[in-house]
Amino acid sequence: MLTHFSPDYSCCSSEDTWPSVRWKTIQSSPESLRRGADVMAVPSAQEFHWQSLARLPSGRVYHTLSEVGGQMYMLGGCDAAGRPCPSLELYSPEGDRWISLPPMPTPRAGAAVAVMGKQILVVGGVGEDQSPLKVVEMYNTEEGRWRKRSALREALMGVSITVKDGRALAVGGMCADLLPRSILQQYDLRKDVWALLPPMPTPRYDANTHLLGNKLFVAGGRQCKRPLKAFEVYDTETRSWTTLPMMPCKRSYGGVIWDPAGRLCLLGGLRQGGGHQSSKFTKNVNIFDTNQGTWLKSEETVAMKTKRADFAAAFLRGRMVVAGGLGHEPSALDTVEAFHPQKKKWERLAPMNHPRCSASSIVIRDRLLVVGGVNQFVVLSSNLLCKSSSNSRVIACQH
Repeated sequence: MLTHFSPDYSCCSSEDTWPSVRWKTIQSSPESLRRGADVMAVPSAQEFHWQSLARLPSGRVYHTLSEVGGQMYMLGGCDAAGRPCPSLELYSPEGDRWISLPPMPTPRAGAAVAVMGKQILVVGGVGEDQSPLKVVEMYNTEEGRWRKRSALREALMGVSITVKDGRALAVGGMCADLLPRSILQQYDLRKDVWALLPPMPTPRYDANTHLLGNKLFVAGGRQCKRPLKAFEVYDTETRSWTTLPMMPCKRSYGGVIWDPAGRLCLLGGLRQGGGHQSSKFTKNVNIFDTNQGTWLKSEETVAMKTKRADFAAAFLRGRMVVAGGLGHEPSALDTVEAFHPQKKKWERLAPMNHPRCSASSIVIRDRLLVVGGVNQFVVLSSNLLCKSSSNSRVIACQH
């Protein structure tokens, strides 16, 4: 177990009431956006620094973050005692504060969340009795109220979810019997119904999913707490599954980044040992090229500087960035590093003001928000990682 909060879970009123919060516009030319990882668009390591932001209303872990119309919402999670909570909060960058919104009808942690227009669909997760949930609820950000929607066919936790053409696709999960499911379900918002689609070849929960065009990629995941190497893709047009080359190693608590070129990047984590060998922290990086349909050779990738697991990871302005997590030290890490694609090396960034692992993160307009987490105790601090230049502004936030 990485921390005393185990991710395995062996376990608004009207618009007028809540301010219309918007992130400041980043001034970037279309040309610089097209260049992506071009050397002129890649910030140097020295251009990043940390600032403090508003503290969380309460410590949180295994919560879920969502962006709706440029606004960031935080849903549910576990409190310091490990109890799932019903909280819903909105972060206001203008006032640098957290605004409490109407709570979820059902307290839950580790829920799958999908944004469908101006509404937030909340699926499954773990309830107050530490059991999986089948209840589905939806929050309308314009009306500021919750509605119950059609429930799942069975109670599930560890569901992965994405949205395609206005319909939510829910992948896998684990039931109270601790057995993983191969189920693929599609939710139609207009009809409020769940439909079964062809099941995955490999049952799993806590999988990493990503939608590229009409292809839904499903990588890794777990079966009975054991990590998987399975990698499959679902074609939403032909409604068929294809098995892809397996992931190079079994790992859990690693970082997952999809870059703008459509490459899957697997970073660090706990690498499963063979036989009676224990799992070990790793700094390895594995990259899958979806255009070529192959994993890059080890000599074509560059390992991170620090072995770590359970950390925040994101792609910001042409750079893969990793922050915090757990390593061989007795407490959580504060180290941060970013990959420079032209130099082909990882570089140290300024360390976090407060070390943490088991945090939730989200990217909003080139800002990485890292929220909550644990470092012996639940983290309440709020910090901001900034980069500024004459024509652009990149911000990453740590709460």
